[in-house]
Amino acid sequence: MGSQNYEHGYEANHTTGFLAGLLIGSLAGAGAMLMLAPRSGEKTRSSIQHRSIELRDRAVDTAEDAVAQARVTARQVTDGVHRQAEVLQQRGQELLGEHSERLSNAVETRKKAGRGSH
Repeated sequence: MGSQNYEHGYEANHTTGFLAGLLIGSLAGAGAMLMLAPRSGEKTRSSIQHRSIELRDRAVDTAEDAVAQARVTARQVTDGVHRQAEVLQQRGQELLGEHSERLSNAVETRKKAGRGSH
């Protein structure tokens, strides 16, 4: 019976020792983590918020640059279309003038031919 008490006492001491070691190890690990952690949670949240603001500002700047470039390109295209339209209008007027002159000459020739045959 004495050996059973010894074994029971050994097991209880062993379990208590194990739990004490586990608790001390956990506390030491938590302390080391706090000591070695690069930042606190508040600092990490602040850093994330700051970086988010920077990324948002960069995205806004990029979008504004893209819109400005699109406006410049649209203006260039519009100006090119207007210039081309002016050239085409001028050419159309020249052709109209040439055809009007030809038609007038043809009518005049016809009139002369009609007078000469009477």
